[in-house]
Amino acid sequence: MRVGLRSALAASSLLMAFCASGHAQERAASAKGAFEAKLEYCKTCHGLQGQGYLGYFPMPRLAGQQPEYIEAQLRAFIERRRSNPIMRNVAHVLSPAMISSLANHFHHLNSPPFGGGPRGAVAMGKRIYDEGLPESNVPACSACHGAEGKGQNEIPRLAGQLYPYMVGQLTGWGKERGQGTAVDTSAIMAPTAHNLTRSQIEAVAAYVSNLQ
Repeated sequence: MRVGLRSALAASSLLMAFCASGHAQERAASAKGAFEAKLEYCKTCHGLQGQGYLGYFPMPRLAGQQPEYIEAQLRAFIERRRSNPIMRNVAHVLSPAMISSLANHFHHLNSPPFGGGPRGAVAMGKRIYDEGLPESNVPACSACHGAEGKGQNEIPRLAGQLYPYMVGQLTGWGKERGQGTAVDTSAIMAPTAHNLTRSQIEAVAAYVSNLQ
């Protein structure tokens, strides 16, 4: 009897282990499928390799972007601290785990930049990027974004960012960024963007758009 009971218990334990393993595999497969579906959706606008999209409405490059920055911006869309109706609809259905997974995926992509900014403005853009404009109270971009424009933590990568997207963001900074009353790290850019002229913005955008 005892031998039979032990055999039955062992068989029951083995069955439970197989069931648990099967459920775990199902959950993993479901999570992978959900991630791939969201990733395909992101690629629709941001490109197959996160390289961005050059069109009437330029879509930003996500390839190589700092994951902390992507996560922070998705939260900003959700919390309406950054105004973009399309991205808010995209972001507010994402779980924290999905946001983190997408951010890390794009961080590890390394598509070549489009470039495309006016070549004649690159030299001035490099000077502003490296040295700033003390007479206009504009600090060197490199002080925060790094000498190679790679960024760090919540400070975004600028290297390879689309020229028209950069121009649009810097010229219209206050219209989209830092909405609401919550603390927003992007607020630090408001005076810098305001103190740059259109031609200076275009020069900086031209310079960073060609960085690898």
